[in-house]
Amino acid sequence: MATVVSKRYDAAAAKMAPGKLYSLDEAVEIIKSMPPAKFDQSVDLSFRLGVDPKHADQMVRGAVVLPHGIGKTVRVAVFAKGEKEREAREAGADVVGAEDLVERVQGGWMEFDTAIATPDLMGQVGRLGKVLGPRGLMPNPKLGTVTFDIARAVREAKAGKVEFRVDKAGNVHTPIGKHSFPAQHLAANAMALIEAIVRAKPAAAKGTYLRSLTISTTMGPGVPLDAQAIANLFKKAV
Repeated sequence: MATVVSKRYDAAAAKMAPGKLYSLDEAVEIIKSMPPAKFDQSVDLSFRLGVDPKHADQMVRGAVVLPHGIGKTVRVAVFAKGEKEREAREAGADVVGAEDLVERVQGGWMEFDTAIATPDLMGQVGRLGKVLGPRGLMPNPKLGTVTFDIARAVREAKAGKVEFRVDKAGNVHTPIGKHSFPAQHLAANAMALIEAIVRAKPAAAKGTYLRSLTISTTMGPGVPLDAQAIANLFKKAV
């Protein structure tokens, strides 16, 4: 089995010229031409940013709705009651509740991918910090997941809203779709994510912000992008 994986990886790697940096469209075409796996692989975009996340004023975090989604069904849990509970259900939330849902999650139930809460319930939802925090599921007003505009938040989550957060080494890894997506959809999703991360550049960040960009599939090698050329497209946003 390892030999098969190795052959597929080598065949994919052979499609790239050593040391070359590619435009986004070129990189997506290479990704699309790579030998497929036995499942529909995720396509991820990885950034190395010129920030030091140890300093709070250099944290990069946010969320963006990708125009073509990420190719998976997103299960949405909403902490709301009364009229907001009805709005959440009508918008397509998978599970909605208040104190009962808090107790359910405290008891170990975690069958959801995104959690949204109304501000008035955050006092109770806050008790779930130790459970939801490490999984990146804690509702956060900066990410639009603590809001009274519940219907919009649910629709965005279902449509393919992705969150991004820089790690301790200054890297961000975020899915932008599936290998089966048309090339133009992957490129459009990638540009939406890049723009969101450029706009999230901290004022305290100095020097080159987009240091490197790589696009890859779950089982394949990374294709290096020309980060400087891409950064130049967003001069006004930097």
